[in-house]
Amino acid sequence: MSNKDGLSNNYDAVLTLPTTLKDLNATVDNVFAKKKFNKNSSIKVKKYFLDKNEKKLSKLEESITLTEKEIHLLELFQKNMKPISKDKILSIVWNYAADADTHTVETHIYRLRKKIADKFGDEEFILNNKDGYYL
Repeated sequence: MSNKDGLSNNYDAVLTLPTTLKDLNATVDNVFAKKKFNKNSSIKVKKYFLDKNEKKLSKLEESITLTEKEIHLLELFQKNMKPISKDKILSIVWNYAADADTHTVETHIYRLRKKIADKFGDEEFILNNKDGYYL
């Protein structure tokens, strides 16, 4: 896209000249903050893209909306390359005591698996074995 002067508008920031050093520093800080925010708000999870700001998991043009807990689960699985026990998930995601007797983890994972299977046909997104759940 071009502006009225024929210049491209594909910039992260625009300074009006003359400018001050203070304005220049503020603009640079703003650009870095935006880039850091965007980097931290989106991650690749397997063959999917997780946008934490929009709370969406997408692949190509298809997407599903996720809850905060589902996002926390995916982030936890993404950070750990080995299976995570139900007790550890309860402790990290829900701040429950490790010995709490609840089906919270199983229920949330079941619902997340169902969302992904229904939308993307992926039956093996979240796996589990005797040691716990993993991607």
